[in-house]
Amino acid sequence: MANQPHRTEELQHASFLIILAVVSLLMAVIVLPFAQPLLWAGLAAIMFQPLYKQALIQTRGRRNPAAGLSLLIIFFVVMVPALWVATMVAQQAVVLVTALQQQPIDLAAWFDQVHGMLPEAARDAIDRSGWADMAAVQTRLQELLTESAGMIAGQAVSIGSGALGFLLSFGVGLYVMFFLLRDGERIGRTVLCAVPVERSIADRLANRFLGIVRATIKGTGVVALVQGALAWITLLIAGVPSALLFGVVTVFFALVPVIGAGAVWLPAGLWLLISGDTWQGIFVLLVGFFVISSADNVLRPILVGRDTGIPDWIILVTTLGGLSLVGFSGIVLGPLVAGLFLASWSILREQREEDAEAGRLEEDDGGIRVDASGHAPPEGEAD
Repeated sequence: MANQPHRTEELQHASFLIILAVVSLLMAVIVLPFAQPLLWAGLAAIMFQPLYKQALIQTRGRRNPAAGLSLLIIFFVVMVPALWVATMVAQQAVVLVTALQQQPIDLAAWFDQVHGMLPEAARDAIDRSGWADMAAVQTRLQELLTESAGMIAGQAVSIGSGALGFLLSFGVGLYVMFFLLRDGERIGRTVLCAVPVERSIADRLANRFLGIVRATIKGTGVVALVQGALAWITLLIAGVPSALLFGVVTVFFALVPVIGAGAVWLPAGLWLLISGDTWQGIFVLLVGFFVISSADNVLRPILVGRDTGIPDWIILVTTLGGLSLVGFSGIVLGPLVAGLFLASWSILREQREEDAEAGRLEEDDGGIRVDASGHAPPEGEAD
């Protein structure tokens, strides 16, 4: 009977853990429809925390006015231009697809022009491979354009019919961002205290997480935006139709390692050369090679200061996997998960190395118990 109270206490503790798990699961299911706005609100609150601290100084320590001022600045400086760009891009996409449907690209003529510029050995190799017949490619391209026009129209109808849901998600995101800006640090400390992990490990993991968020958004997102802006200006000067659309496409390609911004400016420059716009094509290729592609190497060290330690091939796989799993948010969510995965295993390795070092110190001191710094405890406290 002596063990009965102990068993009752264990049963109560296990029951509480089960209740906690069930309630947490129910909470996750309930907030799942707003997962993406909550994700972006949290990331924005982390990124704009310095802005909130400056506003806190200006408002003399009043947290509500500081959070409201920060949110107002974010709305007009970031969100309003983003919504305007999205509207313009949608309009240019519809115009471009409609124009290509009415005047299809003559791939056969382009191929003949390029084919005639190649050496004789290369022409013979292409002819033997069967790639010289462009009729099937031309037909498939026209089918693709028809499908693209239908998809864009369908998306436009979907966006219009789901306007209420978009506004609701947008409002929830802004509302949550206000409180995360104001109480983010306090919430973070509360979570760290509640997590059933050793506090030193939790603190280390939190610091790594914040570093990964800043590196992912600043070192990847901001650089991609700069490259997209440079591509837009370059294509606009060269007279390329729908330059803003291609600039936004450049942003998305720049977010994906290996592929990069060259997936847009390189074909655009070659297209201009083949079309006979020689100086425009040379201009796009030169600016793309020396300016757009170099922006990553110049800006990333300035914005981030150090590498995230995530290999490019892992970023590529997790970015594509995130896109296929959760859509646009996967561009950020995928690398974040990869960074936390690597950080967690790195912390485990460091913890084991520290434990092994502490064990060696104990053996070197003749069995006297020492702390992690290698110092023996005061006399009378040793076991």
